[in-house]
Amino acid sequence: MNNSPVEGQQSSIDELLHEYSFDYQKAKPNRFANRSEGKRLNIVVLDEDVARVFTTPEAVNKVLRALIESMPQST
Repeated sequence: MNNSPVEGQQSSIDELLHEYSFDYQKAKPNRFANRSEGKRLNIVVLDEDVARVFTTPEAVNKVLRALIESMPQST
């Protein structure tokens, strides 16, 4: 195998610099970012032993709501 560079080939850094230059001052906000009118999802990763007991999001929410109700209210 010939490990020498191909004649006329530039390094990948030189090739990509101009393509990926981006003027952030001309950027516009994403007009679709706040369009979500549905539920907002928060992802929580359960430990394996807990996930074996609470197999659905509904089961987890039911237990957490019960726990919240039993907690003293802080003011």
